Amino acid sequence: MHVLLKTLAATATGLILATQSGSVGAHDPMPQAAPAPAAAVAQTVLFRQVRVFDGVSGRVSGPQDVFVRGNHIERIGAGLAPEPSTRLIDGGGRVLMPGLIDAHWHSMMAAPPLGAILNGDQRYLTVIAAAESTRTLMRGFTSVRDVGGNVFGLKQAVDEGVLPGPRIYPAGAMISVTSGHGDFRQAGDLPRRMGEPGPTDLEGDTAIADSPDEVRMRVREQLMRGASQIKLTAGGGVSSPHSPLDAITFTPAELRAAVEAAGNWGTYVTVHAYTAEAVRQAVDAGVKVIEHGSLMDDAAARLIAQKGVWLSIQPFPVELGNAFPPGSVERAKFDEVFAGNNHAYELAKKYHLKTAWGTDVLFSAALAARQGAILASLTQWYTPAEALVMATGTNGELLELTGKRNPYPGKIGVVQEGALADLLLVDGDPVADISLITRPEQSFKVIMKDGVIYKDARSAPGMP
Repeated sequence: MHVLLKTLAATATGLILATQSGSVGAHDPMPQAAPAPAAAVAQTVLFRQVRVFDGVSGRVSGPQDVFVRGNHIERIGAGLAPEPSTRLIDGGGRVLMPGLIDAHWHSMMAAPPLGAILNGDQRYLTVIAAAESTRTLMRGFTSVRDVGGNVFGLKQAVDEGVLPGPRIYPAGAMISVTSGHGDFRQAGDLPRRMGEPGPTDLEGDTAIADSPDEVRMRVREQLMRGASQIKLTAGGGVSSPHSPLDAITFTPAELRAAVEAAGNWGTYVTVHAYTAEAVRQAVDAGVKVIEHGSLMDDAAARLIAQKGVWLSIQPFPVELGNAFPPGSVERAKFDEVFAGNNHAYELAKKYHLKTAWGTDVLFSAALAARQGAILASLTQWYTPAEALVMATGTNGELLELTGKRNPYPGKIGVVQEGALADLLLVDGDPVADISLITRPEQSFKVIMKDGVIYKDARSAPGMP
């Protein structure tokens, strides 16, 4: 995979060429800007006269200057002096905010349709994922928490500057039981001998484990590959071909084995779980993050609060159901989950749960293009300021759970002295008008990740 992504280096820079748009297949228009260097060199950048949304307070400050050295924010204050080689960016009173963070993303599966993922050529799927990674960055998402898929080659290519993309916090393969969410085998693939990989395991997107010992092995495989956190599927799922939503998949002993193996490496386990019982078993086993929770009840939410567990929930757009044929079992399961989401968000607010935001976009380039719009839809339950804090500073706290397995050590999701320099210069105030983030091509005038400027569209007529 890495060799293939190397061949994309020449075209990857063309994917961020100016603020004009161009189509790539059925995907959203690609905003353009000057290509970033393959390897970031130490530089200084001074943002002058910007109003800062820091990702924590929910407020926008008065005019300030922000000085970036290398990949960190060094100073914030008024009237900061540039150094001789400093690149000056006149904000003109615009808002400078942290890069956005999607806490539930599938880099390898967001854009291709389901049929292509199940039957397509892996090299073709990798090219799609690479292109979508660049688009993700150009939508203002400077970090993603990838919770299922063999994304290690893509992450390496992004980190090495082969192509532009967000920081990727990889979980590696989704670990599932036989017949569980993540088991896409057919009846002809059975039976499987204990310890042997199935056909879908070999690509590294899923891993089947049917005992505590197998769970430990699968967890350790992902850690060996570079996983920053571990993902298990503790209950049935919408796209599961074999498991109903109410199914409880892993046993308590299997869950504890995963928690122990991940904990021995200083990181944590997150689980896919919709129902109250799946949530309860996972929390009792020591899992630190629940993904979804859409069908949990009051008691399960109260338990999450008591144990200090995170809830990573997604405001599913109704269009996500269009990935599944009308009348199909999968569509019926999606409708059930969608109907439960509002109650889950109400419980999250009632018990003041540590709540992260993500999209969980799957199988749809069109929906991936609406990443910012899905974030803005949080205003069904939260104020614009609360939604933006969730997608910046709060999600940054979630990323810190990886401890020493953090692939990008440093404070993230905030505009603070000493934090990593992932920044967006917004043409307007997103707290006053959150719809700005739904139009990244027009709204985000500068996109910086790790101190490197990937887009600077201030040269438009009438702009400083």
